[in-house]
Amino acid sequence: MSKRDIVLTNVTVVQLLRPPCQVTRAPPPPEPKVEAEPQPQPEPVKKEIKPPSPPPPPKIPPARELTVGINGFGRIGRLVLRACVEKGVKVVAVNDPFIDPEYMVYMFKYDSTHGRYKGSVEYRNGRLVVDNQEIAVFQCKAPKEIPWKTVGSPYVVESTGVYLSLDEASVSGKQVSPHSAAAHPGCFSNASCTTNCLAPLAKVIHERFGIVEGLMTTVHSYTATQKTVDGPSKKAWRDGRGAHQNIIPASTGAAKAVGKVIPELKGKLTGMAFRVPTPDVSVVDLTCRLAKPTPYSAIKEAVKAAAKGPMTGILAYTEDEVVSTDFLSDTHSSIFDAKAGIALNDNFVKLISWYDNEYGYSHRVVDLIRYMFSKDK
Repeated sequence: MSKRDIVLTNVTVVQLLRPPCQVTRAPPPPEPKVEAEPQPQPEPVKKEIKPPSPPPPPKIPPARELTVGINGFGRIGRLVLRACVEKGVKVVAVNDPFIDPEYMVYMFKYDSTHGRYKGSVEYRNGRLVVDNQEIAVFQCKAPKEIPWKTVGSPYVVESTGVYLSLDEASVSGKQVSPHSAAAHPGCFSNASCTTNCLAPLAKVIHERFGIVEGLMTTVHSYTATQKTVDGPSKKAWRDGRGAHQNIIPASTGAAKAVGKVIPELKGKLTGMAFRVPTPDVSVVDLTCRLAKPTPYSAIKEAVKAAAKGPMTGILAYTEDEVVSTDFLSDTHSSIFDAKAGIALNDNFVKLISWYDNEYGYSHRVVDLIRYMFSKDK
């Protein structure tokens, strides 16, 4: 190795051992700033606030349902069933020991006076079915044997005409009788069809003008208690004469019964009946003396106002030239005939009012049951 080589080598070594010289260099150009794309920020978590729970709904007791039983499927019994169907009252049982169930269907479906029943009726699975409503059929002769409780029937319409008190009927619960009733808290009489015609008219006249005294005559269609031909009668001899052949004078307690519902008229009214050869629709003639002198026109206005007001559906008013058949199947109890009445003077008048003694009366029987139901707790 030459000296030069060594020096170079040493130099090289020395250079390697020295710290490197600081070399000033131009700063590199700044890198272009790349703006980062904004990242979607997560929405702040909202704390769910639960609304307070609503209070529980009040417990509604199950709706009470009016259910009715009918004892006796004669004229009134069958028409009461029709009236119940029309008024939405549920009949759960019918008892009649003298009518076969298939015959019940026939008698209910076909009626010579009020026409064929417009709905459906059949006997199926041991029950009478009217418009798809099943009705239990009993054929018990003794009232105490009728199982009303098994069908849930707290109200019973006694329409046989035989049992006139709760003791005689021997039933539990409420009883409505289309006839008379003893003084018993569970037995209510709907009085007679004639009483139901007379009472609304007498009430209006007495409250507006005062009735001093009065006589009532009802010209009444024959009924099932009369004879088709002459025969024996237990009550009165002439009651046994042929119904379609005669005009038969008869007694009636209708006027006296008005005094029970309008106490102010007790002892002021009495009356009688003429049974006539027509199958249905009767007419009341009330001849009375008024306390307040009143023209007949004022009486008409008073009755008309009552018929349109508090007595709607019970009392009606007409000025048409009507006859008895115009009121077949009329559901009113009393239809005042304004053109038929007359006045002798302002204190003495004759007032005329029509009524369907079958159909209108049957609707009042159902109305009485509904009223009883509304008052029972």
